[in-house]
Amino acid sequence: MLAQWWQKNRQRLIVHTCQVCHQPIEPREANNEMPWHVCKACYAQITETSRCRRCGLPSVKSVEQCGECLQTPPLWRALYCVGDYQPPLSSCIHGLKHGRQIQQARWLVDWLMPQVDADCQLITWVPLHWRRQLWRGFNQSEWLARYVAQSLNVPCKGVFRRTRSTLAQQGLNRRQRQMNMRDAFELKTPPEVERVAIVDDVVTTGSTVHHLCKLLLDAGVKSVDIYCICRTPDLIHTASK
Repeated sequence: MLAQWWQKNRQRLIVHTCQVCHQPIEPREANNEMPWHVCKACYAQITETSRCRRCGLPSVKSVEQCGECLQTPPLWRALYCVGDYQPPLSSCIHGLKHGRQIQQARWLVDWLMPQVDADCQLITWVPLHWRRQLWRGFNQSEWLARYVAQSLNVPCKGVFRRTRSTLAQQGLNRRQRQMNMRDAFELKTPPEVERVAIVDDVVTTGSTVHHLCKLLLDAGVKSVDIYCICRTPDLIHTASK
């Protein structure tokens, strides 16, 4: 209770500095939905790109489905993201994954939540292979998912298992990525709900979340949404799982 009050009122009580431009942030009302650690100008610059609501990729104007999605719709219902894989988002994700700056997960989720039109009964995340998680010490997508679930007051549970270690996705083309992910996951706990959201840090070709969506839909889930920090075109190589 105290933590929630502090999150809502901290902007009115103390002066903060924008984590992007490092300028002081103007005081805001307690009910303001803007992330507390970024100024209005920087947040608009990060999130102003027009996107297709279905695939999440940039488009000439914001649409429910782009031409590509109308021809070949992805398995998920909608994809919500903050922006492209570029600074400051890429720097925050790199700090989270490779610098163990766990506080970045909270900030990134605060940036994500104003973009989300939530309609889910369960939050889950993209799993890491156990060797990768043991080496890293944590799964960044799980941290993001738990903060998302906390923000939405929705249950959060890991329902997937990575059955084999895969090649790094970085540098692979779309077809290679799809082949790389084939049979790499299984459901360890079939969800007993109809609407699920999968959380990940970066979605590029969508091959990973495609396979996870298929597992859920085959198990009886009616709709799947994707919540990610960055949605970036294939031509931009991002940090691999």
